[in-house]
Amino acid sequence: MTQQQINRLSSITVIGLSLVALLTVMTGYLQPPRHPEPDEGTAAHIFQLAIVALVPALLLFLATADWKQRWQSVRPLTFPAATLALAFGALYYLEHYR
Repeated sequence: MTQQQINRLSSITVIGLSLVALLTVMTGYLQPPRHPEPDEGTAAHIFQLAIVALVPALLLFLATADWKQRWQSVRPLTFPAATLALAFGALYYLEHYR
Protein backbone atom coordinates (compact mmCIF):
# COMPACT_ATOMS: atom_id res chain seq x y z
CA MET A 1 0.00 0.00 0.00
CA THR A 2 1.31 3.44 -0.87
CA GLN A 3 1.41 6.40 1.46
CA GLN A 4 -1.33 8.11 -0.54
CA GLN A 5 -3.62 5.07 -0.26
CA ILE A 6 -3.06 4.86 3.49
CA ASN A 7 -3.82 8.56 3.79
CA ARG A 8 -7.03 8.16 1.80
CA LEU A 9 -8.14 5.16 3.87
CA SER A 10 -7.42 6.93 7.15
CA SER A 11 -9.32 9.98 5.88
CA ILE A 12 -12.36 7.83 5.16
CA THR A 13 -12.01 6.20 8.59
CA VAL A 14 -11.89 9.59 10.33
CA ILE A 15 -15.01 10.72 8.46
CA GLY A 16 -16.82 7.48 9.27
CA LEU A 17 -15.96 7.53 12.96
CA SER A 18 -16.99 11.17 13.33
CA LEU A 19 -20.34 10.33 11.70
CA VAL A 20 -20.78 7.37 14.05
CA ALA A 21 -20.15 9.67 17.01
CA LEU A 22 -22.67 12.24 15.75
CA LEU A 23 -25.35 9.69 14.91
CA THR A 24 -24.92 8.02 18.28
CA VAL A 25 -25.52 11.32 20.06
CA MET A 26 -28.51 12.09 17.82
CA THR A 27 -30.18 8.82 18.86
CA GLY A 28 -30.31 10.26 22.37
CA TYR A 29 -32.72 12.92 21.11
CA LEU A 30 -35.09 10.27 19.76
CA GLN A 31 -35.56 8.71 23.18
CA PRO A 32 -37.73 10.30 25.84
CA PRO A 33 -35.88 11.95 28.74
CA ARG A 34 -35.25 9.56 31.59
CA HIS A 35 -33.63 9.54 34.98
CA PRO A 36 -29.86 9.03 35.15
CA GLU A 37 -28.91 5.39 35.46
CA PRO A 38 -25.83 3.92 37.12
CA ASP A 39 -24.58 2.59 33.78
CA GLU A 40 -24.33 5.03 30.88
CA GLY A 41 -25.79 2.63 28.34
CA THR A 42 -24.80 1.22 25.02
CA ALA A 43 -24.95 4.49 23.08
CA ALA A 44 -22.50 6.16 25.44
CA HIS A 45 -20.06 3.28 25.05
CA ILE A 46 -20.35 3.38 21.26
CA PHE A 47 -19.67 7.12 21.32
CA GLN A 48 -16.64 6.64 23.55
CA LEU A 49 -15.26 3.85 21.37
CA ALA A 50 -15.71 5.95 18.24
CA ILE A 51 -13.79 8.84 19.80
CA VAL A 52 -11.01 6.56 21.05
CA ALA A 53 -10.69 4.87 17.64
CA LEU A 54 -10.64 8.28 15.99
CA VAL A 55 -7.34 9.21 17.65
CA PRO A 56 -5.09 6.61 15.94
CA ALA A 57 -6.89 7.10 12.62
CA LEU A 58 -6.29 10.84 12.85
CA LEU A 59 -2.65 10.33 13.80
CA LEU A 60 -2.21 7.97 10.83
CA PHE A 61 -3.82 10.55 8.56
CA LEU A 62 -1.51 13.28 9.82
CA ALA A 63 1.56 11.04 9.55
CA THR A 64 0.85 10.13 5.92
CA ALA A 65 -0.27 13.57 4.74
CA ASP A 66 1.70 15.42 2.08
CA TRP A 67 2.74 18.53 3.97
CA LYS A 68 4.19 20.15 0.86
CA GLN A 69 0.57 20.83 -0.11
CA ARG A 70 -0.81 21.83 3.27
CA TRP A 71 -4.25 23.05 2.25
CA GLN A 72 -4.96 19.92 0.22
CA SER A 73 -3.83 17.81 3.15
CA VAL A 74 -5.95 19.63 5.73
CA ARG A 75 -9.10 19.98 3.62
CA PRO A 76 -10.36 16.41 4.29
CA LEU A 77 -10.37 17.21 8.01
CA THR A 78 -12.89 20.06 7.78
CA PHE A 79 -15.97 17.83 7.60
CA PRO A 80 -14.93 15.54 10.50
CA ALA A 81 -13.97 18.58 12.60
CA ALA A 82 -17.38 20.18 12.04
CA THR A 83 -19.13 16.86 12.68
CA LEU A 84 -17.27 16.32 15.94
CA ALA A 85 -17.94 19.88 17.09
CA LEU A 86 -21.63 19.33 16.41
CA ALA A 87 -21.55 15.94 18.19
CA PHE A 88 -19.88 17.31 21.30
CA GLY A 89 -22.18 20.35 21.32
CA ALA A 90 -25.25 18.14 21.00
CA LEU A 91 -23.93 15.84 23.72
CA TYR A 92 -23.37 18.79 26.05
CA TYR A 93 -26.90 20.03 25.45
CA LEU A 94 -28.32 16.54 25.89
CA GLU A 95 -26.49 15.99 29.16
CA HIS A 96 -27.09 19.40 30.74
CA TYR A 97 -30.37 20.78 29.44
CA ARG A 98 -32.52 17.84 28.50
